[in-house]
Amino acid sequence: MSSSPAPRSAPSPLGVHLVPGGATAAVYAPHAERVEVCLLDDDGAGGWAEHRVPLEGRTHGVWHGHLPGVAAGQRYGVRAHGPWEPERGHRFNADKLLLDPYARGLADEVRMDASLFGHEVDEAWAPVDGPARSGGARRRSTSDSTASAPHGVVLPARRAAASGRPRTPWSETVVYEAHVRGLTMRHPDVPPELRGTYAALGHPAVVGHLRDLGVTALELLPVHAIAEEPWLARRGRRNAWGYSTLSYFAPAPRYASAAARAAGPAAVADELAGAVDALHAGGLEVLLDVVYNHTCEGGVEGPTLSFRGLDAEAYYRLDSAGLDVDVTGCGGTLDSSSARVVQLVLDSLRHWVDAYGVDGFRFDLAPALARGRDVASFDAEHPFLVAARQDPVLADVKLVAEPWDVGPGGWRTGQFPLPFAEWNDRYRDDVRSFWLADAARARRGEHPEVGVRHLATRLAGSADLFAHGASTDASRRGPLASVNLLAAHDGFTLADACAYVSKHNEGNGEDNRDGHGDNRSDNHGVEGPTEDPQVASARRRSVRNLLGTLLLSTGVPMLLGGDEMLRTQAGNNNAYVVDDEGVWLDWPALRRGGPEADLLATARRLVALRREHPVLRQDTFASGRPVHDDGTTDLAWFGPDGRPMTEDRWHEAHLRTLQMFLHGDPVDHRSLLVVLHSGAGSTPVHLPAQPWAHRWELLWDSTCERPEDVAAARVDAGGVVELGPTSLRVYAAERP
Repeated sequence: MSSSPAPRSAPSPLGVHLVPGGATAAVYAPHAERVEVCLLDDDGAGGWAEHRVPLEGRTHGVWHGHLPGVAAGQRYGVRAHGPWEPERGHRFNADKLLLDPYARGLADEVRMDASLFGHEVDEAWAPVDGPARSGGARRRSTSDSTASAPHGVVLPARRAAASGRPRTPWSETVVYEAHVRGLTMRHPDVPPELRGTYAALGHPAVVGHLRDLGVTALELLPVHAIAEEPWLARRGRRNAWGYSTLSYFAPAPRYASAAARAAGPAAVADELAGAVDALHAGGLEVLLDVVYNHTCEGGVEGPTLSFRGLDAEAYYRLDSAGLDVDVTGCGGTLDSSSARVVQLVLDSLRHWVDAYGVDGFRFDLAPALARGRDVASFDAEHPFLVAARQDPVLADVKLVAEPWDVGPGGWRTGQFPLPFAEWNDRYRDDVRSFWLADAARARRGEHPEVGVRHLATRLAGSADLFAHGASTDASRRGPLASVNLLAAHDGFTLADACAYVSKHNEGNGEDNRDGHGDNRSDNHGVEGPTEDPQVASARRRSVRNLLGTLLLSTGVPMLLGGDEMLRTQAGNNNAYVVDDEGVWLDWPALRRGGPEADLLATARRLVALRREHPVLRQDTFASGRPVHDDGTTDLAWFGPDGRPMTEDRWHEAHLRTLQMFLHGDPVDHRSLLVVLHSGAGSTPVHLPAQPWAHRWELLWDSTCERPEDVAAARVDAGGVVELGPTSLRVYAAERP
């Protein structure tokens, strides 16, 4: 009796996928001469028995075949045979077991050692024949890497339920950026065995905090599987943030609970998917920070774990000498001018939406993905950007660009097309300058660098960056393209921005050379911790001013996790290798009450104000034209004397007080007035007279430590109020 013939293989889909009787396999390696899938089984002696299956089919650079008898849970890798010609970018080395780029499960963390390098290395893992820039890293290694290499695991297909996704409109979105471990490691209500894990993200205590705060989206630092950079591994350090991607389809095992890791990659995937479901049930979207600009293999002196061994020339940007063309500062820049690399990115994005139900992505160093064959150029119509915005799966999720990289012309804020939103670094710099750096200069009698005109531009949605094109142009973006942020994972926390002038990154082991030097911060007279109650009070007021500005500005606000409870990193503005109590959210301090609890209450009040007043959530830019019969305009600006701002006054560098009027819906006339004062002393402010309001009702005052301390007050139109030093107030207009 003859057996049934093996199913015909095909070049799509890429990766290993279960089918009746086994699995299909397809791997892109256009310059390889032979590709084998290596099935790995425990040999009973602490090693691996390897069964190699050649992929006999070859179509358009994709090697494909059938793996009979393969079932879910099978460990596997890939070996690629081909020329060792580093000067041409070819670094094929069949002694290296490679991770399938489309592997959806990862068996273990990578154990970095010398065997993982495709070229020979010395005891310090440096090329034995000199640096790559001098033509080094050229001698092929013959050591087998199976014992230390990452092993893929075959998993059954999974599908997330689409019905539970909140689908929050951009106009109602408030983003909260956090790290899986940093957010959950110290939460006393999370069981100890779950702290720092995917499961902790979905715990009712964590979901409840985010929901009660009022944020609508949790943006997670990378959860893709990673490998440590060799120089970190040599020092016994870890890349805590995870911007060193190994697999674009597999979740990082390190963030799964011990039970899930012991049960295997399928359980790890289930735990992450369960956390997403729990967050969805709490009304929260989940956004992933994704790193498609470079990989953990780094430059040509780095290890050979996946892409480099499969086909370095096909996946990476290389020059005519086979060396890196690096626009990320990390080496190993993926070549987004390649159709197959664009396919890899799009396939990965769709996988996280379809399999895990995530609601959007923040693209790290996004210009690197929009550079053509001429790496010096940025193209808003780049094939990746065009493909992403027409993709039917991605059309239903949020896409956010970090609009800069370190390549030529790398600063591109405001230049990405619809439907991409962007992190707005100009917002961060101008607002922090107004409240912190310039306020400190004013105290010293120096000339401020950022006047109120820059502040006004950011408050109103950054039209200078996001209002390109005619009003009838369908490609014109509105203020919701601006993701306003004052702090993020890289840089000072809000508390540290108000307590340090200089970065203090000594704990990173790089002699404080790393991290940005332009922090736009103010230590209020004392660097770092202080027992001075006046300094501490001034710092907390500055944090409230910053939070208030962020949540009252037009655009999409993003909070850094812990900024609502005075989280500090002791002045470290680049804590990428720190994973301890020095950076985790201090939930116990919050439970003790005091300033942390007071600030949390304030943050909740500010988010609620944003939610309650549609005028703070506009999706179009204000025109400054009348919108009411009494002549009041949709947006108006006033000086401290209550008079409208004039062209000359916008350029008064000493002016530190500004009033912004936002016209509400004509039906309920719930207009708002935001009054900002960054002077060192108190100042009288004349509130706008009629017809802007009949009376002004105080809603919030940043001089108050707690929202309940804001005294109920109504002021007649044109009345005078005394604003405290460096403070912000919000008034609601009462109209007849």
